[in-house]
Amino acid sequence: MDEVTISDEDRRLLGLWAADCVERVLPLFEARAPGDSRPRAAIEGIREYVREGKRTGRLRSLSWAAHAAAREVDDPAATAAARAACYAAATPYIHPLASPHQSKHALAPAVHQALARELAAGEGPQVGDAELRWAIERVSPAVRELVKRMPDRSPGRSRLDTLYYELDVALRR
Repeated sequence: MDEVTISDEDRRLLGLWAADCVERVLPLFEARAPGDSRPRAAIEGIREYVREGKRTGRLRSLSWAAHAAAREVDDPAATAAARAACYAAATPYIHPLASPHQSKHALAPAVHQALARELAAGEGPQVGDAELRWAIERVSPAVRELVKRMPDRSPGRSRLDTLYYELDVALRR
């Protein structure tokens, strides 16, 4: 399998963008699980990584904790928000493999942000599409270049697949 060049600066900029995306939907999780700080802690962890540039076991643990929070909350929008936090905290760990799986990890925070808003609104895809536009407007050129070095996403069949595809295509323009 081919490799993709991913610098520490790429990982920091990806983490920063991911954290910005997820913070928009954390209130959806916190409204359903007000005593559960795991997704917020994951975002604080990725912000710390962005400032200090050190991948730590603690950051990986924060990501897994947000993943557990997503499984435990009984609301689809809150689940998507917590998953977004999980993926954001995991962005420093993407591998330099040219695989769709790794591009999924790079795009997942923004995709799950869009899905969370869409599910919370219950009004159809236009809400998720607007969230993707918000994320696209705020992505750095370095993150766009990182995505361009990864394999293209395919359209897929589910709404989640569509969001991944639409974000991937937009970032490659």
